[in-house]
Amino acid sequence: MTATDASKTADNVDVSSPSSAQQPALNYVSPLSTRYASAPMRENFSDVARFRLWRKLWAALAWAEHQLGLQVTQEQVHALENAPDVDMQLAKRYEAKLRHDVMAHVHALGDQVPLARPVIHLGATSCFVTDNSEVMQACHALDLLIPAVWRCVSNLAHFAQRYRDLPTLAFTHLQPAQPTTVGKRAALWLQDFLFDAHNLEHVRRTVRLRGVKGTTGTQASFLGLFDGDHEKVKKLEALVAQRMGFEQTWPITGQTYSRKQDFFVLSALAGVGQSAAKMANDIRLLQHMKEVEEPFAKHQIGSSAMPYKRNPMRCERINALARFLQSLVLNPAETASTQWLERTLDDSANRRLSVSEAFLTCDAILQLVLNVSSALVVYPKIIDKHLLQELPFIATESILMAAVQAGGDRQQLHEAIRVHAMRAGARVKEEGAPNDLLQRIAQDELFSSVRDRLEELCEPALFVGRAPQQVDDFLGEHVRPALQERERILQGDFSGDVRI
Repeated sequence: MTATDASKTADNVDVSSPSSAQQPALNYVSPLSTRYASAPMRENFSDVARFRLWRKLWAALAWAEHQLGLQVTQEQVHALENAPDVDMQLAKRYEAKLRHDVMAHVHALGDQVPLARPVIHLGATSCFVTDNSEVMQACHALDLLIPAVWRCVSNLAHFAQRYRDLPTLAFTHLQPAQPTTVGKRAALWLQDFLFDAHNLEHVRRTVRLRGVKGTTGTQASFLGLFDGDHEKVKKLEALVAQRMGFEQTWPITGQTYSRKQDFFVLSALAGVGQSAAKMANDIRLLQHMKEVEEPFAKHQIGSSAMPYKRNPMRCERINALARFLQSLVLNPAETASTQWLERTLDDSANRRLSVSEAFLTCDAILQLVLNVSSALVVYPKIIDKHLLQELPFIATESILMAAVQAGGDRQQLHEAIRVHAMRAGARVKEEGAPNDLLQRIAQDELFSSVRDRLEELCEPALFVGRAPQQVDDFLGEHVRPALQERERILQGDFSGDVRI
């Protein structure tokens, strides 16, 4: 066999030098990496970031083993802690040869830090670096998402306060119903995001590191290293966890931590998607009615064919991404329920896709929500026009009660209003004419006692109930105190990094 032949794997891959790079145009790249998610989130889930965490874990393990008296020198620990950055090409060459990503990086690190080669990965299994690093990536990702959700809460709180008392037609079954206010409707969106913010914080507090558990979770390899000293094995895990910034590890594992944790985390992310989709759908409906509009850039083009259009493309994208995010929750649910005994590897490729994609998608959604919520456009005159078209129907009970209090016969008045309402409604729907119900009532002698009060009885503010006060109470009792507690993460203007 020649030297050239020896440098090739069974698949005829040359491992002696990096393969020539593919042309970017011929290589699929996820839109989450190039178009939607923010730079910090993309960086967090990059290969280099993951492999750097592996090295930190190996350094922490060596440090803890040194602290507890194993034959790991301070010089070896120092060398690992100050190793050169990941040599991706070297690791790729090893992986092409060894067909094992973790061992490829063990060898690559050993080449870069020969002094520490004998103690790298001592007593550990692959899941020591893969599981623990993935938990750390998830925690860092949550640290990026949580401030973004709170900024969404802040944006919507300002909007709800500003429009707390602007009456607007409410809808049930998408049919006109008793009025609410623009601010109260926004408070519905706000309440959902407030729930998400608290939920994500709870998830962040409760996520646990896998820890130092060995091949099947029994810590047998570490017990052997420490000559059967159980307390030192327990101390080793505690030291590594603390070194990596965690107070808790999973008390019991197989080779992997319980995959229920992934489901718990992704469910919280999906919750953000649900809230965003609800808000975006509402805004799309309101934009159709020209009442509320998402931001529209000065030179933005709404349609390639129809220059006048102002399509709600940001909200449409929120809905599209939220739909994808919801679908990802099925993956950790299935993975958690189909783990065999101490572990199977059929979770690996799935988790590598679903977990990172869920975080990137949630991040992309929040960038859009931040952008939309920071500059929503409201058209009060259109809102008032639509409200006044329906208000005469809505006000009929108030008119009826006022006429009865003035001495009228309730049953006779009720029948008269019913007839007027049916005729006015038919005129609106069949002829496209304005609603003339109030004029009909004013001309009916049965209602002469309230004729001069009809405008007063139809004042929109009379029909919104406690909507403005509900906004005040909600903001004052629930939202502002929470925002004040998180004032540090809300500093500065943040309107979202959106690529149109």
